[in-house]
Amino acid sequence: MAMFGYVEIFAAVLSLVFLFHILRRHSNRNPLFTEWPILGMLPPLLLNLWQIHEFVTQALKQEGCTGEFRGPWFTKLNYLVTSDPMSVHHMMSKNFGNYVKGPEFREIFEAFGDGIFTADSELWKYNREILHSVFKNRNFEKFLERLIQKKVKSNLIPVVDHVQKQGVEVDLQDVFNRFTFDNICFTVLGYDPNCLSIDFPKIACEKAFNEAEECIFYRQTMPRSIWKLQSWLQIGEEKKMTQACKTFNQFLHENITSKREELKTYRGQKEMEEPQLDLLTVLIRSAEEKGQAIDDKFLRDTAFNLFVAGRDTITSGLTWFFWLVATHPLVEAKILQEMKENYAEKEGERMVLGVDEVKKLVYLHAAICEALRLFPPVPFERKQAVESEMLPSGHPIYANENILISLYAMGRSEEIWGRDYSEFKPERWISKKGGIIHVPSYKFISFNAGPRTCLGKDLSFIQMKMVISSILCDYSIQVLEGHPISPSLSIVLLMKYGLKVRIARRGI
Repeated sequence: MAMFGYVEIFAAVLSLVFLFHILRRHSNRNPLFTEWPILGMLPPLLLNLWQIHEFVTQALKQEGCTGEFRGPWFTKLNYLVTSDPMSVHHMMSKNFGNYVKGPEFREIFEAFGDGIFTADSELWKYNREILHSVFKNRNFEKFLERLIQKKVKSNLIPVVDHVQKQGVEVDLQDVFNRFTFDNICFTVLGYDPNCLSIDFPKIACEKAFNEAEECIFYRQTMPRSIWKLQSWLQIGEEKKMTQACKTFNQFLHENITSKREELKTYRGQKEMEEPQLDLLTVLIRSAEEKGQAIDDKFLRDTAFNLFVAGRDTITSGLTWFFWLVATHPLVEAKILQEMKENYAEKEGERMVLGVDEVKKLVYLHAAICEALRLFPPVPFERKQAVESEMLPSGHPIYANENILISLYAMGRSEEIWGRDYSEFKPERWISKKGGIIHVPSYKFISFNAGPRTCLGKDLSFIQMKMVISSILCDYSIQVLEGHPISPSLSIVLLMKYGLKVRIARRGI
């Protein structure tokens, strides 16, 4: 008899839980996905993880740009998810102070340390002021220009040319990964690991960096209790995260130590030589000139954050751009025509355009913007509310609530881009006078918006234009027939299976 009593109690509890979830469904905030008793909306999320960006985009369209994701009832995996531009404008600019990264974000992204991407308030302002002084320095821009030109001539073009002559297929995303890793290493650390070469060497630090990013994405999709347990037991993705961070941290600290020793030999010199314009050098010397000390942790955290900002985002932008151009021959023809009209005198030469030259390529700039609209390198932006308030969309926000902004869905919004939002159409960015149309950052949010707008936006466009023009002027990219194209599960929107192509020679 006692057993039947327990069964009745258990059934009653289940009924109450089920009723509780039914009532929640009829709240004033629409749910994004089908909600299950106890498990919340986690099952449909996991079932569609392989196509998560398209899944969320369609769900947001059905919910009028904003909806709620609720995780299992025993977790804190709850988010308000939005692609509404006015709500984004409100959070990113108008009421910027009420929306922070927050402690949960820093816990998930602990590999970033206290760098600019995870910091809030005064620490964020401090990081931003330091990096702003570097990125807006004309000497740093010239240093980056010479670095990219040298790397394109000595590594990128020889590899592309070798692949073309051999007639073999190559993963273009891997090529760009290696190119940008070498670039960011030299830009930040003053060290070139030479990842990009004909033999495609395996570089431990580059592999470790990739694995760390994959694990961070995993943390965002799992309840905190699960990945915390895995971290404590050192199993699964968390074990891989620990090993990857250990390897990459060792790489960073070795370079910081080496840089400090190297700079001892340059003390007393007022002018920096070209190799000593890397970020570590600038930061250390700047602190010394002010009579301040700059610790290794700050340098390590700054370096790690810039690796994410200046490496994978550029790789993502270049990879999706070349796929789009390769599958849209009319766009490619217009890009080639623009280069020919502007630089006909360089015909027949291996050209690597400089900063001032690429700024004249308006149609190329528009095509890059269009690629970034459709495939934003960072597909989600996460925020946490400090105080409760009402969003312009009419959705209430509660104190400490987490918000996910889908940049991917915003790039596919008919409200923002019109009925032809799904088309790759660079012309939408060009005015009748032939200039680039300014789209507010809260609508075109690939470089963030408001006070957190990316400091390296202009440098990113310059780097991509230099790489794209140097390849397209001499080579035609042909995507392998039947090669699957889908986004990877990572914090940066890369291609899951890479971009397998063949390369043909041509001249403008």
